[in-house]
Amino acid sequence: MRLVFMGYQTWGHRVLEALLTEHEVPLVITHPTSDHAYETIWDDSVVDLAAKHGIPVLERRYANDEEVAERLRELGPDLLVSSDWRTWVAPHIYGLAKHGAINIHDALLPRYGGFAPLNWALINGEREVGVTVHFMNESFDLGDIVLQRRVPVEDDDTVTDLFHKTIKLFAPMALEAIELIDSGRTDWTKQNPVDATFFHKRSIEDSRIYWTWSAKDIVNLVRAQAAPYPNTFAYFNGERIGILAASVSKLRLGGTPGRVFRPDGEGVAIVCGPGARSGAEHGVVVERIRTGDGREHRATDFFRTMGGYLTSHPSP
Repeated sequence: MRLVFMGYQTWGHRVLEALLTEHEVPLVITHPTSDHAYETIWDDSVVDLAAKHGIPVLERRYANDEEVAERLRELGPDLLVSSDWRTWVAPHIYGLAKHGAINIHDALLPRYGGFAPLNWALINGEREVGVTVHFMNESFDLGDIVLQRRVPVEDDDTVTDLFHKTIKLFAPMALEAIELIDSGRTDWTKQNPVDATFFHKRSIEDSRIYWTWSAKDIVNLVRAQAAPYPNTFAYFNGERIGILAASVSKLRLGGTPGRVFRPDGEGVAIVCGPGARSGAEHGVVVERIRTGDGREHRATDFFRTMGGYLTSHPSP
């Protein structure tokens, strides 16, 4: 098929690489380079790959302008293929392709549409994630589903583990979806907007730990922000520290949330949870931290004496 590709970062790179093995790709559209923390992590270059194959590239934040439309009219593509394209594509753009446009998204749509779906799914304690290939329509991430694959979330998985599990599905699923579309199939799975959830981009504020949360919720947040993502953080004696690894204490700990309480296995247990004052909550065992100078420490080395408090904000 004759395809126009729209994509960015490693997700886009992997899909474009696969498309070039079986299809004609006369144009690539990608986003400009960004210094946003989440756009510099998995950043294999779509531009460099296109240049290697002599494919013209348009760089756009949005792809709904007249120049893009004119290029599509000239090329007459069978299909637009999108992977990690981060802005809404208008119907007057994808409608210029014979079969419209498909997008590959790392979530089990209709849930976790939008941004950072793996991070959000892990934060919410989901037991499975996945990849969906769907058509574009007037609504973001709500078009008919062509293919969907599920991936289990193991107890010790971090968001980086989930990235590696799901990214390997992008290329083969893109090729399979294109083959199904080319075969003339039209019996796609409708998404129910009532079941949809849509998540915003993550920022520094979304990595802040609140010690009134349950131990499980805090540990899920730490797993969801594992390196190379920006780590979760808190403050101790006014100093910001990154929390790199944590687990749920076997014991229930009573007291004030954030209290550095006692050694626990490989780490130091911190009181937490909405019912902490009654002793109803398990604590968080902080195992590894990073100080402001960039150095990593075992929590047992950093918290040499018990007492004091981890806080969500620096002391006034």
